[in-house]
Amino acid sequence: MEQIKIETHINVRVETIWNAYNSAEDIMQWNQASDDWHCTSSINDLRIGGKFKNRMEAKDGSMGFDFEGSYTALDPFKKIAYVMPDGRHVEVNFNAKKSATDITIIFDAETENPIDMQRNGWQAILENFRSYVENTYATTQLG
Repeated sequence: MEQIKIETHINVRVETIWNAYNSAEDIMQWNQASDDWHCTSSINDLRIGGKFKNRMEAKDGSMGFDFEGSYTALDPFKKIAYVMPDGRHVEVNFNAKKSATDITIIFDAETENPIDMQRNGWQAILENFRSYVENTYATTQLG
């Protein structure tokens, strides 16, 4: 199975990033690839063996799906790994850099959509996360 890698740099401390990445309330604010989609609900049991489920829906109601998985590894403020119901694996790495954080996500590609479409979709969600966190939390970290 081919793997895809995406990355971003966020000008916010890793502790804040970790909390926003894993808080169901925050997830519903940033977890969409484009403005015509939204995350209508999020459940997140962040522990090894715990599960998450994020409901993704087109704003016009034309389609939707559950993005879900089970956690297989956790290293607080450093790494999250999970497996999706179809057996694909995802690893999210948080690399702290003073008052900023680099995030790298490596995931198994699925076979229904082109690799570039998958990469672009996941990257768009990660960039929404970066923008959300920088706009919501960066000012609370000054000084």
